[in-house]
Amino acid sequence: MTHTSIAACLGGEEFLAQALHREHRHVPGALDVAGIMTWDDLNQILAAHRLEPPRMRLSRDGETLLVGGYTTPVATRRHTVWHRLHPAELHARLKEGASLALDSVDELHPPLARLCEAIERDLRTRVQANLYASWTSTEGFGVHWDDHDTVVVQLEGAKRWRIYGTTRPFPLYRDIEDPGEAPTEPVADLVLWPGDVLYVPRGVWHAVSADQGTRSLHVTCGLQTHTATDLMAWVSEQLLTHEDWRRDLPLLAAPDVQADAVDGMRKRLAELLDDPGLLARYRAAMDGQAVGRMVPSLPYIDGIPVDGGLRVRLTTARAVLEVGEDTVTLSAAGSTFEFAPAAEAVLRPLVDGRTVDLAALADAAGLALEDVVGLVQELVAGQAATVGSLL
Repeated sequence: MTHTSIAACLGGEEFLAQALHREHRHVPGALDVAGIMTWDDLNQILAAHRLEPPRMRLSRDGETLLVGGYTTPVATRRHTVWHRLHPAELHARLKEGASLALDSVDELHPPLARLCEAIERDLRTRVQANLYASWTSTEGFGVHWDDHDTVVVQLEGAKRWRIYGTTRPFPLYRDIEDPGEAPTEPVADLVLWPGDVLYVPRGVWHAVSADQGTRSLHVTCGLQTHTATDLMAWVSEQLLTHEDWRRDLPLLAAPDVQADAVDGMRKRLAELLDDPGLLARYRAAMDGQAVGRMVPSLPYIDGIPVDGGLRVRLTTARAVLEVGEDTVTLSAAGSTFEFAPAAEAVLRPLVDGRTVDLAALADAAGLALEDVVGLVQELVAGQAATVGSLL
């Protein structure tokens, strides 16, 4: 799954140029979903974790069910209360038409984390995976829209998706205008089967139901949105290098003084916005700051041993590798690392998403194992990489 290109599954460059952020895209049989997530995996997650609502929840006909209908409250010796899942009651609610939703399942199941990282590597934004399970034709969430783009992967069974289009282009979670009522007629009526991939832009109304006479298990990968507002927030941080953008606003000054202050700010802002590479710089900055899914490297708290059998991978899928004449620079997980040019052969497979033995990295780079371990130790200290025997 590490090397799966979701963008390629959805149409490659044509998808990026014509569909991304614009229109839905359905590709039957795009992925081999074997091993990504099974019912046994879901059972184990539900049994092994305290998944308090809204992390795990049941919904029916657009309403969230009360947690007391499928859990039992448990008081601990430390005077806290948590809700233990009651399997028999859970089964009953699901038979009655409820759908099960589990948020951020990529934090609980490594194969789904790798799926999200594959999407992040293609589309250069943070991805969160939510899992949905349904057994009946009753809609869990009704006709609704999401405030972020989604990539849906059908894992087991079948799910019907009715796509209705938009009533407000590019709506936001915090917006100044309501999108209004959903359209009454769908523009597409699709059935997803295992391996099918569906892309749905934000703001597109849709309704989902398991009405094909079979249960359904699917994962929805939500893409973090980047808007002009986000860009301007980042630009305002860059402008703090200028004194006039750190100075107090002349709120009590005469109108001509206020006008001069605004004119000065406008000129500074225009200088930045005139840069044709501004969006590329913003993307690189966001990629380098993305912390990914940071993982400890226990038990190696005092340094990584010189053991070629240990494996290493980056904890972020959005690392930025820049190769210069004299240095190689890696921006990852909020840190920047500088290495000698020979380090490129070590870093390149990691940036591409591979998990590699330290010995294999040393051989590929033509470096001593000790040198590779030192480089990896620096990445681990900066939270950009993790090592272990069974990664």
